[in-house]
Amino acid sequence: MWTADDYSYMAQALRLAERGLYTTSPNPRVGCVIVKDHVIVGEGWHQRAGEPHAEVLALRQAGTSARGATAYVTLEPCSHFGRTPPCADALVAAGVARVVAAMQDPNPQVAGSGLARLAAAGITTSSGLLAAQAQQLNIGFIQRMTRARPWLRIKTASSLDGKTALANGDSKWITAAAARLDVHRLRARSCAILTGIGTVLADNPQLNVRDIETTRQPLRIIVDSHLRTPTDARILQDKGAIIAYTQADASAREGLIQAGAELIQVDDLQGKVDLSALMAILAQRGINEIMTEAGAHLNAGLIMAGLVDEWVMYLAPTLLGDTARGLFTLPEPAGMSSRRELSIHDVRQIGLDLRITAHFEHTTQQSIH
Repeated sequence: MWTADDYSYMAQALRLAERGLYTTSPNPRVGCVIVKDHVIVGEGWHQRAGEPHAEVLALRQAGTSARGATAYVTLEPCSHFGRTPPCADALVAAGVARVVAAMQDPNPQVAGSGLARLAAAGITTSSGLLAAQAQQLNIGFIQRMTRARPWLRIKTASSLDGKTALANGDSKWITAAAARLDVHRLRARSCAILTGIGTVLADNPQLNVRDIETTRQPLRIIVDSHLRTPTDARILQDKGAIIAYTQADASAREGLIQAGAELIQVDDLQGKVDLSALMAILAQRGINEIMTEAGAHLNAGLIMAGLVDEWVMYLAPTLLGDTARGLFTLPEPAGMSSRRELSIHDVRQIGLDLRITAHFEHTTQQSIH
């Protein structure tokens, strides 16, 4: 169905889309390449919400050469008015002859109507070329559109025997510098970083992006049922901190608001924040990807609620012993048949440490790759 040239041009479109990895939220990362007579005449990639989409930028560069050309785009061209006009209309007006999309847009406002509009105008259309790569690039956007919640990634750093800290809480540093820098790359691509009040009280982290060039810091979200977050916590020092709580007195609320925090009251579930309800709220706010950097209790709560899609574990070549702190406070399954299953998606060495990326089976069953 597709030629070697088709694969090559779509691969270039995906490379362009990846340039928006840290900046496009809440929009998807999209790249576009326009080709005429085996020559690339236009390229573009979406940079920020509210700014021109990839197709528009590529068409501007192509100019009149777009007439009769083929456009390779990593996501179906939009067919609705948002902050910008429909890209499908721009492609029709430019007179392109063919449009190849890596995947259909999961947004219900598009969902095939963009390609249908192009076909109705006499443009040859197809989709599915390098679809898996395109899906991976926008895994959070797809999840939000199809399941109404963000893609949730938990990050852990532990010894080879699965320990995250000594019994006294000392955990700096389990992993080496290269792995810690890699964590900042994951933070930079995330819309938000999620942590718990226990981590805030024990470690007083900032949870921002450092040593990675980015124009956008992710939101920082604290799960703190009764608003115990100190008003001078480092996580509140920069704008963009949100605290999810269930109940608290007026003075605690006022103090944290004065400290710059945004408070979100969430339904109570057995005395704690209802994590599923919180994920639904965050999806409504356009949050595509969340990375959790938390302790054993919150991580376990997210897993037991079936909310974790991906686990990125950094393993240091060291042992901390039987009494050191473990990864999760999960109950033992009733039997081996009821254990939680994961699938390994990537294994690689990062400096001195090992990074393993695994997906939970409920995510695999939803056909998000």
